[in-house]
Amino acid sequence: MGQVVKGAGFVRLAMTSICVAVLAGCAQRGPGPLYMWESFPRQQYDTLLRAGSPTVEQITALEAHAEKARAAGAALPPGFRAHLAMLKLSAGNADEARQLFLAEKMVFPESAPYMDQFLKRLDASAKKENPA
Repeated sequence: MGQVVKGAGFVRLAMTSICVAVLAGCAQRGPGPLYMWESFPRQQYDTLLRAGSPTVEQITALEAHAEKARAAGAALPPGFRAHLAMLKLSAGNADEARQLFLAEKMVFPESAPYMDQFLKRLDASAKKENPA
């Protein structure tokens, strides 16, 4: 009788293991990443340290990143457009910077107070350059 009980326990363990393995194989993968980050955090860090590549190269790299994300149907991470706007502004392109600040504000409404500060400074700078 003792051997039958031990055998039944082994069969139960084996069946449980097989069921777990089958169910694990059928499990779906979780959702992918929410944003397409790639090298953006590193590039942003290098820019803030002033150790990054020249502004024009950074703009080109970020625009390529944005195009790749667009083609993949992936979302750009928070701050991406604002960072690109700052680079555009430092390259002397205030109009594109304004559009990027507004886009960041639209996509991430929680950034509105911060983006509004940038836009206010941009407006003040434009008024100084072009007094009415």
